[in-house]
Amino acid sequence: MPMMSTMRLMTPGSSAATLLLAALLSAANPAAAQADKDAGPTLGRIADERVFYVGHREAAIPFSFVIPDPEVLGRDRYAGYSWDICLKIADAVEKRIGQKIEVRPVTMAANLRIMMVKVGIADIECGSSTNNVARQKLVAFSNTFYVADVRIMVRKDHGIRSLGDLNGKRVVTTLGTTADRLIKQQAFARNLSIDYLVGRSHAESMALMNEGKADAYIGDDAIVAAQRAGSPLRDKLAFLDETLATEPYGLMLPRDDPQFKKFVDEVLVDLMKSGELARLYDKWFMNPIPPDGINLQMPMSEKLKAAIANPNDKPAN
Repeated sequence: MPMMSTMRLMTPGSSAATLLLAALLSAANPAAAQADKDAGPTLGRIADERVFYVGHREAAIPFSFVIPDPEVLGRDRYAGYSWDICLKIADAVEKRIGQKIEVRPVTMAANLRIMMVKVGIADIECGSSTNNVARQKLVAFSNTFYVADVRIMVRKDHGIRSLGDLNGKRVVTTLGTTADRLIKQQAFARNLSIDYLVGRSHAESMALMNEGKADAYIGDDAIVAAQRAGSPLRDKLAFLDETLATEPYGLMLPRDDPQFKKFVDEVLVDLMKSGELARLYDKWFMNPIPPDGINLQMPMSEKLKAAIANPNDKPAN
């Protein structure tokens, strides 16, 4: 059995860190595409095993998150804008290979997701990952399906009106996100002294704000807005006008499989042209979403409309 197939058998009940460590310690064997020699290694392996390993996040609302299944006690359901896009890709995979497949979720932490795709633990990552030049050295990215603004959320009563007011304040970012690098660059350029805090998840970052242990929370607009919507302090929180960066999201893919990237990009373009991507966007950004019925009320930005009109995988710097 190929090494990655062996590793994936460990996935249920295994932690991301355990899987990644085991994969890195194992000797890699190249996947062989049996059913379609032109499909590339990923589609070939899926055709052989009839399993599609789909990486997801646990709390990246509204993109990819886990909620309890109301019908089966103790079972999880997977939800979100990115997750729904990947289910559309799974449907297209079935049509391509001519057989039913199992979509097997793979839990990914923010700081491990890149390596989990790189070593083959997941075929695709369906989350909230910024496509940038540094990451493209390790993994490939699909065409852009969301454009995020990295923004600063603050307590209204803490006297913070601009980025410069963060001097001497406690600022939290989430582990493995680009926000940490961006705020440190700004602090260096402006000679600001900031007390940096790191949450292991978006929920933990928000908890630091709720508990009064952080004065500001920096992250991608929709994710921070979703955390604010579920916070008991939501009416006391506000975004500053300043934006630290604009970042395109792509689905992370194996870097050494251009055939699979081409296939995924074609599916995305079809979703864009048919209007299905816009419908999925409205579902997750303009309507109440599970589990608590929050509504982000975030109309599609002009930046995302432009990316849909002219599909591309251009990275951020």
